[in-house]
Amino acid sequence: MVLLTKFWPIMPDPGLLFWTTIIFFLFWFLVGRFAFRPIADALKERERSIDEALASAKQAREEMSNLKAQNESILQEAREERSKMLKEAKDIRTKMISDAEKDAKERASKIISDAQVEIDNQKKSALADIKNQAGTMAIAIAEKVIQKELKGNPEQEAFVSTLVNDIKLN
Repeated sequence: MVLLTKFWPIMPDPGLLFWTTIIFFLFWFLVGRFAFRPIADALKERERSIDEALASAKQAREEMSNLKAQNESILQEAREERSKMLKEAKDIRTKMISDAEKDAKERASKIISDAQVEIDNQKKSALADIKNQAGTMAIAIAEKVIQKELKGNPEQEAFVSTLVNDIKLN
């Protein structure tokens, strides 16, 4: 019969305990040297790249904030410039309209005064023409009346001859 030694899981064999401990520490050393250190270095590198990304994101956010403020100021300046230009254009339009109205009133005034002068001239000319015609007609009528009156009276003929001689001398 074979003697079976009792195996107790709580009480391992001292040789097994010795070799298990050596293998564990050897495994721990190898894993620590070839696995944990590169993993830790990779984690540190990852943490550093995340910190850099956060810092660059913060910087980009600040730059965007600055650009937004600059854009707002540029937009405000553009709005002010636009309203200034619109005001100037409105002032120029108002001035042009008032100048055109003033010029039109002056022209109308000149045309009216020229027309009044022309009317007065034509009126004077017509009156002078009428007076001349009336005078000519009066002279013609007087001449005919005088010729009829003077035909038979020698005394009147002598008086008219004297008047004609006096007029020719003057």
